[in-house]
Amino acid sequence: MIGSQTKQLQIVAIAAGVLGSLLSFAINSPSASAQLNSYCQLNQAEVTRKENLRQALFKGDEQVRQQYEALVQQHANQMQNCRNRTWPKQQATWIRLYPCDLESGVLEAVLDRIVNLGYNNVYVEVFYGGQVLLPAASNPTVWPSIVQARGYEHRDLLAEAIEKGHQRGLDVSAWMFTLNFGYSYAQRPDRQQVIARNGLGEDALSYAARGASSNPEEVFVDPYSPLAQQDFRRLTQAVVQRNPDGMLFDYIRYPRGTGTGSVADDVSDLWIYGNSAQQALYRRALNNKGLELIRRYLRRGYLTDADIDEINRLYPGEGEPMWQSRVPPTSGNGLPTTVQRPQLQQELWLLSVAHAVQGVVDFLEQVAQPVQREGVPVGAVFFPGGNRPVGARGYDSRLQHWNRFPTWMAWHPMAYGVCGDTSCIVSEIREVIAQAGPGAATAVKPAIAGAWGQAFGNRPALETQMQAIQRAAPQINSVSHFAFSWQDPEFDRVRKFCQLPEPRN
Repeated sequence: MIGSQTKQLQIVAIAAGVLGSLLSFAINSPSASAQLNSYCQLNQAEVTRKENLRQALFKGDEQVRQQYEALVQQHANQMQNCRNRTWPKQQATWIRLYPCDLESGVLEAVLDRIVNLGYNNVYVEVFYGGQVLLPAASNPTVWPSIVQARGYEHRDLLAEAIEKGHQRGLDVSAWMFTLNFGYSYAQRPDRQQVIARNGLGEDALSYAARGASSNPEEVFVDPYSPLAQQDFRRLTQAVVQRNPDGMLFDYIRYPRGTGTGSVADDVSDLWIYGNSAQQALYRRALNNKGLELIRRYLRRGYLTDADIDEINRLYPGEGEPMWQSRVPPTSGNGLPTTVQRPQLQQELWLLSVAHAVQGVVDFLEQVAQPVQREGVPVGAVFFPGGNRPVGARGYDSRLQHWNRFPTWMAWHPMAYGVCGDTSCIVSEIREVIAQAGPGAATAVKPAIAGAWGQAFGNRPALETQMQAIQRAAPQINSVSHFAFSWQDPEFDRVRKFCQLPEPRN
């Protein structure tokens, strides 16, 4: 194991080196004579000055504490003053924290660098991969804590990040997976009934295990499950107790399949075969005929003429089969069954899709409303393409119909389009603004992907994307950048794979 002091020196050396190279373009900008450039980023002299003080303090030189803390406050004030007069007023980055960020001085290095890059908001991942960013000694959820090291059971990395972020002028929001509960959850014998199921006899775990999902680590739950809702609410309540400045809900959808599986065009493709989802679908029937047809369609995937004749015999006193939102044709039962069957079958397909979609929307509202009532602003994170029809009757398998998400929460579209320039990114953002409507456009807070000062994987540099968004949608006042780790991957790698030392007595 690398000792604590050696590891700390390694981390700060990487941080300082990467910061120097990433911020070199700021020194060459027209505003190089100022401490902040046109993106509210500190110049290299100020970065180095603060980093030297931080290193000295966490090597044990208490005499520099006052200087370091005063400089941290000065940079926080400068950054916020700059953001107040610079578009966008809110600029955020997405970050995953690691157990080694509990080492002395490391979290400070991370947050200092976020401020150095001109951010006044940070979205901290608090629930991902079936783990939660809560102390092991006070974790009321069904998921294991991210920090498992002996001696650190009471350290609260989320609370510490919020406190130290505030000291630097940062708003710190909690970012969490929502319907993707993770592999660890799927291993619990008492939660098997919660996992989402399709009509092919698979649950989300076996579906991912056979490679049908675009990400084998994703395990989605049935949004209609009361137990899933209860488990997730307990998690959000624990996070709210840490007083974050906001809460962002991600993975508000179903799995995205690979190949032809990326399109849902058959009822068996839908994740509505869990017990809770099925029972909720049956409750949408408004008479016995409607209920029986829903059952048969869900079980077999199609109707026969004999099905229609049989339900007419079973329930002769009822008219048309009915379910929620169905408007039957005026000709009613006078139609021959050969005409009725295709029409009813198409209507049942649309009902099944709508039911799957509504489960996602309802789950989001049910878990977000209590958080909002606590005074914590909430937001929904989504892919602009997650709600699109495909072909004659298919839909994107994620069924992420964000256009039905409530507008009382912020919308965070992940505008990650890759086309060699900014046109596809701007197009995705414009689509979301149009759906939000003129009154809600300022609640649209796009997330873009990339790195400062350089193209990244055929994506234009962040400043190029920002300029294009400002020209296209100046009414937007908040933009976020995925992800902090992309800015200096070596710093991220060292923090991710180091081991926490034994705590001092």
